Amino acid sequence: MQKLAKPFIVLVEKFYPDPFVFAILLSLVVFGAALGLTDAGPAQVVDAWGNGLASLMAFIGQLSFTLVGSHALAHTDAVRNALTRIGKLPKTARSAYLLVTFVTALASLLAWAFGLVVGALVARQVAIQAKAKGLRLHYALLVASAYSGFVVWHMGYSSSAALFVATPGHALEELAGGVIPVSQTIFASWNLITIAVTVAILPFVMAALRPKNQEEIVEIPQAAIDDYERAQAAMDAPIQGKQTVAQKLENARWINLVIGLILVAYLARHFMAKGLDLNLNIVNWTFLAAGLLLARSAVHYVKLIANASLTVGQIILQYPFYAGIMGMMIGTGLVSVIAGWFIAISSAATLGFWAFLSGGLINYFIPSGGGQWSVQGPIFLEAARTLGTDPSVIVMGVAYGDQWTNMIQPFWTIPILAIAGLHMRQIMGYTFIALFVTFFTFGGGILLAGAG
Repeated sequence: MQKLAKPFIVLVEKFYPDPFVFAILLSLVVFGAALGLTDAGPAQVVDAWGNGLASLMAFIGQLSFTLVGSHALAHTDAVRNALTRIGKLPKTARSAYLLVTFVTALASLLAWAFGLVVGALVARQVAIQAKAKGLRLHYALLVASAYSGFVVWHMGYSSSAALFVATPGHALEELAGGVIPVSQTIFASWNLITIAVTVAILPFVMAALRPKNQEEIVEIPQAAIDDYERAQAAMDAPIQGKQTVAQKLENARWINLVIGLILVAYLARHFMAKGLDLNLNIVNWTFLAAGLLLARSAVHYVKLIANASLTVGQIILQYPFYAGIMGMMIGTGLVSVIAGWFIAISSAATLGFWAFLSGGLINYFIPSGGGQWSVQGPIFLEAARTLGTDPSVIVMGVAYGDQWTNMIQPFWTIPILAIAGLHMRQIMGYTFIALFVTFFTFGGGILLAGAG
């Protein structure tokens, strides 16, 4: 496994640029593809790109809050202590990589942003605790293991495509033949089996990549441990001196408890009225409510949010460029051309599989579950209606593709690396292996669904 991974480690180290540069280069590639594969001229492509830049601004705000909210929640005392206890569990190097991959996968099935944050924190805690007891671990592989666990997010609770088609009145209701409940997508037996197989295999694959040569192991830097301990000490510092009335209010826990409980009441009423009606706003308010209830005070929660800001800066910068890419692909018809290649070789039983591969390709240029579904959904659902394919298979086929190529698309490494203190080039050679392994589990799962 180590020999298999090394060529990809070299590839990434030599040829993968910074994620922002990567986004710019992808923009140029799509610009050229639109000119070469569609009837659009240069002016039309430029207009499509420019018009697309602002198209996801509302989503960027939602996305940013999801990341900082999950980061703040993961740094509350209760969750931090739980993660510290988890970090102490591994007794061997093999069990450390297994644990990090498995925990991240479970957290990602709950919510994609929670998975990224928890994965980074667990990897860091495992590395710190291992170093303290003399267990040598390759830190880059630990973080890569965490990111590989993220590969199952679109099969779980926060699945953008599945939640979209489960919402009454959604834009593709006519093409989909109505509302598609989550019982036919997220909770379908074939999806649950695919999750179980993937989560059972992937941790062992990542553990098998661990360096056997002790000289190749690069542990977590002591400077990173010192920075973490200083940050925690500053957060835990007791309040000095007599407090003013304003300071007492700022540090009173009842204030955040009251507003947190009101938010819980709102969420309860929402679910009672609408059932399992999930969207990004509801996920965000869930994170907010949990964070407020677990924070020591309102000001403590503000500090947790402020510490989370590092995870979103690059995403806010880069996402308009990916929105521009999406604008070019939609505005010039390029996405229809690409999808048409896969549809042309599909049958009723294999359309879901080709939707998976198409989703993987397009995700490389549009790393957004919701954005990608809005682009591919209409095309593949129309094909499903023509061929007689169950539309739920198409929904999850695109979802599988979207999560699959995240393993070699650097955009979503940003939050996890901001916490871990590494560069994308240090982990992505390993995640190429996760890409190859999940090709078989995801591809097999969606073919099973199509055959049924």
